[in-house]
Amino acid sequence: MTIDPSKISTSITPFAMIDKHSALPREQEILFTMHSVFRIVEITQTPSNSRLWEVQLTITDESDPQLSTLTNHIKEEVQSSNEWYRMGKLMLQVGHFDQAEELYNELLKGASTDSDIAYIYHELGRVKKGQGEYQEAVKFYEKSLDIKRKTLPEDDVSLADTYGNIGAVYDSMGEYSKALEYYEKANKIFEISLPPTHPDLAISYNNIGRVYDNMGEYSKALECFEKAIKIWEISLPKNHPNFAVTYSAFGRVYRGLKEYSKALSYFQISISIREQALPEKHPNRAVTYSDIGDVHRLMGDYERALAFHQKALNIQENVKCNPLERATTYMNLGETYREMKDYTTALTYYQKGLEIREEKLAKTHPDLAVIYHIMSKLYFSTQKYSMAMKYVQQAVEIGQEKLPATHPHLVEYRETFEKIRKKQ
Repeated sequence: MTIDPSKISTSITPFAMIDKHSALPREQEILFTMHSVFRIVEITQTPSNSRLWEVQLTITDESDPQLSTLTNHIKEEVQSSNEWYRMGKLMLQVGHFDQAEELYNELLKGASTDSDIAYIYHELGRVKKGQGEYQEAVKFYEKSLDIKRKTLPEDDVSLADTYGNIGAVYDSMGEYSKALEYYEKANKIFEISLPPTHPDLAISYNNIGRVYDNMGEYSKALECFEKAIKIWEISLPKNHPNFAVTYSAFGRVYRGLKEYSKALSYFQISISIREQALPEKHPNRAVTYSDIGDVHRLMGDYERALAFHQKALNIQENVKCNPLERATTYMNLGETYREMKDYTTALTYYQKGLEIREEKLAKTHPDLAVIYHIMSKLYFSTQKYSMAMKYVQQAVEIGQEKLPATHPHLVEYRETFEKIRKKQ
């Protein structure tokens, strides 16, 4: 930890040496104020223990240009004439969904105008989406939409926000056609009502790109993400979390295209931003750690893959977050152990992931097909062909119902089906 006295503002006292006042003077304790901010200089693995990492920090203050720019943008994003609304937005921004839900439920009890009620319903929809309660999220968004449609013109940007968020929920539910329908409704309003470099338009392009990615239409997805990133570059500071969202989206597309070096590069840019801009235990950091781990697996670097998945789980198992994100990490760990031929450990993680997905998702959700397929590959590797066939049939059935005929996942499911059939 490095502290440069020249960078310390005269208006604050970021730390104090308290060794003279401590019960254990030998510890040479330093007490930092709660608003002290440090820049991460370097993170290195300790040679003596692969599970320990050493973090080099240097103190910064409010005059740091990157910190100042990012802070100002976040202030703008959570801006509201109502201080409680500002608090709720900030809670959502940092991933504190339970606290946000408690706050908005209290605010709803005292809300008296249609606009306030519509706003709170909309924010409760965001809360439920973050918690992985997708049906509940749609209900709240629809309630908000019903009120807004009675009081606002059809091309009002507030309607577009809700259309876009409903699209995001359907996207998470695997209802890609519905998601695209709502995203395009939102985008149509944004393109009419907003300037071409407005950040909300970039979010809209990003959302549409994500659906195309899920549908296996990678070239269309990349086109949308390129539009989004061009707007971010004009309208946001380089360390804003929205950049990380789009860089991660690029990473997922290139992973789907099997261009793993490119995918890893984009995920690394994403995590470097998220480590600067988000709290240490933020759920989005965990998602990116697991994405990085998955690419390392695909590149055959199993030790690094396991390390990054464990970093993800350290957040997801100790912080309230969307359980479906934790399920993905369990599956990624299972895939890593399967490729390492540790089939018992792989099955343990698959079962953890499957339990969550079967509880939280509809029976025909494409994400269930993914885990059924990888479990079929595990049973194939252990020569349990009847179990392998059972799971791959489920994967194929879901894929045929929910995915385009040319989707890479469905093609792979059918190939695995044929491979297993020949062994029976």
